[in-house]
Amino acid sequence: MALKARLDLRQSQSLVMTPQLQQAIKLLQFNNIELSNFIDSELLENPLLERADPGQTYAESGDSAVGNGDDGIDQRTSDNFTDRDDQFGTDRLTASETMGAGDSPLDVASDALYDGEGEISQNGAPVSGSHDYSAPYSGGAGGGGGSGGGSGDELPSLEQTLADEATLRQSLDDQLNIAFADARSRMIGSYLIDMLDDNGYLSGELDEVSSSLECSLSDVKHVLSVMQGFDPVGIFARGLAECLELQLRDLNRFDPAMAALLANLELLAKREFDRLRRICGVDADDLHDMIAEIKTLDPRPGRTADGEVATPVIPDVLMRAAGNGNWHLELNTDALPRVLVNEEYVAEIGAGLRDREERGFMSEKLQTANWLVKALHQRATTIMKVSTEIVRQQDGFFSHGVSHLRPLILRDIAEAIGMHESTVSRVTNGKFMSTPRGMFELKYFFTTAISSSVGGDSYSSESVRHRIKSLIDMEDPKKILSDDKLVELLQKEGIDIARRTVAKYREAMRIASSVQRRREKKSRAS
Repeated sequence: MALKARLDLRQSQSLVMTPQLQQAIKLLQFNNIELSNFIDSELLENPLLERADPGQTYAESGDSAVGNGDDGIDQRTSDNFTDRDDQFGTDRLTASETMGAGDSPLDVASDALYDGEGEISQNGAPVSGSHDYSAPYSGGAGGGGGSGGGSGDELPSLEQTLADEATLRQSLDDQLNIAFADARSRMIGSYLIDMLDDNGYLSGELDEVSSSLECSLSDVKHVLSVMQGFDPVGIFARGLAECLELQLRDLNRFDPAMAALLANLELLAKREFDRLRRICGVDADDLHDMIAEIKTLDPRPGRTADGEVATPVIPDVLMRAAGNGNWHLELNTDALPRVLVNEEYVAEIGAGLRDREERGFMSEKLQTANWLVKALHQRATTIMKVSTEIVRQQDGFFSHGVSHLRPLILRDIAEAIGMHESTVSRVTNGKFMSTPRGMFELKYFFTTAISSSVGGDSYSSESVRHRIKSLIDMEDPKKILSDDKLVELLQKEGIDIARRTVAKYREAMRIASSVQRRREKKSRAS
């Protein structure tokens, strides 16, 4: 059979994500710092956008009242938008001149994209026009090379491809996730990170952490002892002497003489070297070497390499008790820079446009501005929906403490609010909520489930860890509980768990085996 060339016309369907939808997805991932930086860049590029006055009133309140066990949400939302895309006579232009081929409105149905990746609108309800929320997005539908004008996007410059330098908070969060596998310890660690001052010292008492999270003081001290080994060395110290001690221990240079010197730093400040020599039991040369070694240490490990203070965490959602067991949630306006379309400027330049090119340019800018404001509105609404549902399902934690965390996965929240899991994942990553028990990242409220052996609700893996630790803390020194015995006791309480799972949880909490615990308690008794 001879080979020959021919032309065939075939019709097929494909899923296409427009630049606007791709950018809307990225908007959900941005934290408030990235959001603010992007808003600043958009204000420079788009003459139709302006930053709203701090005291200006807007239609969207962003408030929500969550009842204890109540499925209703009191959302005060008003979509008072107007369509102004034809203000520059765009009805006389072709569609290809005002919108790129394949572009579609932002509020497409959630099943219009592969695997729900473009689920930005809620319940398929269109959101259009201008609003008071603003957030960053990177290129795409803006007034740059990636706008909806159908032109090809320019490749990013070399500077744009460089990775951002990690902040101290990000570094500590990463180390915290590696050091602890259980959500309980991670929450305690997150609370301790928030207590750091500019120098990297703990600014409060450990009793405050224990009281706020309703956990034992020994748990807080255990987490702190592990986190004092994080980088930079000396972090989480409760004073200058402890900060220097942590660094000397890391260098294996902490001995009794050095301990005596650190206990008398006030004499060193007064330069009373004779008294220091007698207290430390060293001669003048040794004391000189010890002082020289202390001078090489960093008394302020919380400062970053460039001398800037670690970036503080700004909550995206504010939560407070509303009385009668209810909680009140609202968006933090400080974390949501507001932008509006300048109506007066739009009307002024609309009357002076002379030719087709000018009308096309301003129509593109107006379309970009309107898209940005509605995308920011949808981002804020999505954050509120996810946060409200998390508070509703984790009411036990906020009312009674860490031990009452419920098992929760992304699918639970996604099904409750009618969104895709990928959307919930983007919202919970990098977004923080300020609560009466401290500030937590939204993703910290998700824990796996342990099934019940007698039916009924499952147990949170965190609550099971807490129960294992309680049993070990209360064990008789003469009758140390083995992992098999722990399984037996837990099954009597209705917790269906395997021995290897108990061992995994015990090791994650850094609790020694029954053999090691027996030896330790025997040595203490003797």
